[in-house]
Amino acid sequence: MSGNEEFGSCLYKDAKAPIEDRVKDLLSRMSLKEKVAQMTQMERTTVTPHYLKDVGVGSVLNVGGSAPFERALSSDWADMIDGFQRLALKSRLGIPIIYGSDAVHGNNNVYGATIFPHNIGLGATRDADLMQRIGAATALEVRASGIHYTFAPCVAVCRDPRWGRSYESYSEDTDIVRKMTSIITGLQGKPPEGHPNGYPFVAGRKNVVACAKHFVGDGGTEKGLNEGNTVLSFEDLEMIHMAPYFDCIANGVATIMASYSSWNGRQLHADHFLLTKVLKDKLDFKGFVISDWEGLERLSKPFGSNYQRSISAAINAGIDMVMVGYKHDRFLEDLVFLAESGEIPMSRINDAVERILRVKFVAGLFEYPFADRSLLDVVGCKPHRELSREAVRKSLVLLKNGKDPSKPFLPLDKNARRILVVGTHADDLGYQCGGWTIAWHGISGRITIGTTILDAIREAVGEKTEVIYEKHPSPSTLANLDFSYAIVAVGESPYAEFTGDNSELVIPFNGTDVINSVAERIPTLAILISGRPLVVEPWLLEKIDGLVAAWLPGTEAQGITDVIFGDCDFSGQLPVTWFRSVQQLPMNPRENSYDPLFPLGFGMTYKKPNSFN
Repeated sequence: MSGNEEFGSCLYKDAKAPIEDRVKDLLSRMSLKEKVAQMTQMERTTVTPHYLKDVGVGSVLNVGGSAPFERALSSDWADMIDGFQRLALKSRLGIPIIYGSDAVHGNNNVYGATIFPHNIGLGATRDADLMQRIGAATALEVRASGIHYTFAPCVAVCRDPRWGRSYESYSEDTDIVRKMTSIITGLQGKPPEGHPNGYPFVAGRKNVVACAKHFVGDGGTEKGLNEGNTVLSFEDLEMIHMAPYFDCIANGVATIMASYSSWNGRQLHADHFLLTKVLKDKLDFKGFVISDWEGLERLSKPFGSNYQRSISAAINAGIDMVMVGYKHDRFLEDLVFLAESGEIPMSRINDAVERILRVKFVAGLFEYPFADRSLLDVVGCKPHRELSREAVRKSLVLLKNGKDPSKPFLPLDKNARRILVVGTHADDLGYQCGGWTIAWHGISGRITIGTTILDAIREAVGEKTEVIYEKHPSPSTLANLDFSYAIVAVGESPYAEFTGDNSELVIPFNGTDVINSVAERIPTLAILISGRPLVVEPWLLEKIDGLVAAWLPGTEAQGITDVIFGDCDFSGQLPVTWFRSVQQLPMNPRENSYDPLFPLGFGMTYKKPNSFN
């Protein structure tokens, strides 16, 4: 007899019963320790059968780069997660785990998945329908791997490109970010008319639980410091940074993640006013609030000290589920003690667990806890890669086209006799994809299945066109003037979070010198692969013939060649201001002193040169 057979006829197991009745029935059967366990999210490498079957933890996640093994496929992930689930279902009450992962631009931790452009590029598209379709495709590939829950989308409004997470933001403009929240209706499905505002919604087994993050103000910190301090009035915080959450909640987003950052010196993970009074009470959010990774440890200095006090502050502030990092035993013990002592009221514990169970019931985990293996064929399928290719096309922003406005340099002649391709980013899939791809901070090389810029160029040009590629062009090659034109692809190496904080924003790997050395001798198109604007000196801009901001396009670089060779027109518009120098930062288009290299919204097309789209 399994540990949960005696509950086989209970109301909470009745799929036809109202969700709120099921939540209340299950909650009434739970001990304090079982409730606290549901509030616990453990990293997959720390999970043992004891925690799943005997303790009954509520959730498991993998941090970026944490995989079953190198190059594990979706089926391997499904095997691992289903194994966790089988153990969880043997717990006393048989409550399934919800497994979470940072699938922030496709199911980016999984080898062979379709990797879409990062958010900054998608913000350049201004295309809400495209976002919905990307969300739906991502949901299918995530569910194929057995994952139920993605920590996406990031709806930060990035006001300073020095921030290391700037590419996770769709735009510096709140209205653009709000438009892009349509990805939630792709990930979770579109709520039916009349669906209660604030109540979580997940359409079915082909959808995933989404997470709007990071609440709130993470993109507005002083000097763009990651985990920094956002200094604003509540009115400005609400108008600029909170507004996208109105749309997320209206679309039935099931979870919201608290920010590492602070608001006027108050750490968000312990801000009762914002997490409870505003988010839960005023905005009527009925899903659960989750901490960020080791977010509680950050509430004390030195890091991780006064842990029990940090738990009390975070849970009382309104955190429902905690990414405990590696302190799961301490967290479970301390939270039980705090509840038994009354420092954390049982009403707060019950509220947190109700919210977690509500999301699990809404997501259908009690009825369908295991991976849907019929979805495995969609992972990296042609339609999804074509969708990513479309997203790349629409994300590209043309910043310069010819030294003479009457003589455009683009589109390039794909039947040219001989062309030169150079640069650190011309043939590096990892650089194209950026951070949060296979590894947490990203990594160089052929890290997954996809097409590099060089691959795409070779595929696009005519049979008689000779393509010469040198990552670092030699003097003898540059001395050869027998090239029709050159394509130089340079940009940033991958980064994530604080590893990307950057106060200089120059093109790495001597990118400016590489572009200059080529452009001095050969008509040159420069393609910047980056998660934000970088410094482009005026003299360099004058010297090159064409400049394209390609952001972090992901695995399908054919989208770049579709446009630079003229099969499709440019349509992307800058989602952020392109500054002249870092001394201007932060910049605000509404200020009289606004003097950018290229303004927010700029983007040329073949049909409308030197103008806004």
